[in-house]
Amino acid sequence: MAQRQRRDGKENTDAAPPAPEPLEVPVPDAHTHLDLQEPDVGAAVAAATAVGVPTLIQIGIDVPSSHWAADVAAEHDAVWATVALHPNEAPRLADLDAALAEIDALAARPEVRGIGETGLDYFRTEGENNHALQQESFRRHIEIAKRHDKTLVIHDRDAHSDVLRILREEGAPERVVFHCYSGDVGMARTCADAGYVLSFAGNVTYKANQYLRDALAFAPRDLLLVETDAPFLTPLPFRGRPNAPYLIPLTVRAMAQVRGEDPNELGVALAATTERMFGPF
Repeated sequence: MAQRQRRDGKENTDAAPPAPEPLEVPVPDAHTHLDLQEPDVGAAVAAATAVGVPTLIQIGIDVPSSHWAADVAAEHDAVWATVALHPNEAPRLADLDAALAEIDALAARPEVRGIGETGLDYFRTEGENNHALQQESFRRHIEIAKRHDKTLVIHDRDAHSDVLRILREEGAPERVVFHCYSGDVGMARTCADAGYVLSFAGNVTYKANQYLRDALAFAPRDLLLVETDAPFLTPLPFRGRPNAPYLIPLTVRAMAQVRGEDPNELGVALAATTERMFGPF
């Protein structure tokens, strides 16, 4: 993508970053929000494919976006869908049961590969009652994932202990992914012991996030994924500019550097784990 400049000749920090050097092996974007990005789906898929990112996992965060994700995945082979109510949705809904019933119905569709993003978010949602509603929603999503044999995609923000506790209490699905992993090495060890997969985003490149790099360095290679969470969490050196799936190569190479691994070997492992978690390409 061309890098645009302002009329005064300075770099336009609102513009999409330029396309990185393509990956030598194909690596999917394990978590993105195409409905929140500027290009249409076809353009996003084309830009990603051009740099070695052949598959985009479109994430649902409420009933409308979950319907959209399933419909887009049905139309585009390169897009896979997950469906769910984001944890911050639960306290806002007038009828949680009705919304979960729609998610349950969508989960039966073959193009839906996972249930998520669900989980707990105590960063923006305060109060015991709101936390209780999030936890109830999370438990219900776990049940849906198990009944439909779909991968559970977890959003965990400032709620590590409760997320892990509820997974133990409910019995985790066979396949669990911690999207945009935000824990430390200790939590990574707990997740690895349980076989949970850790998905890292562009914030692993941020200077302040050494704890994420430590967790990444520790985690077993076969329990890793890479994601954009686009349009959020754009990796360095483009932090603050719009993120998109075509920027996955930046994060893959940063992850390989942290782990002291060859990017191609890591990429092969990331692709294999994506396929194991969400089904064949």
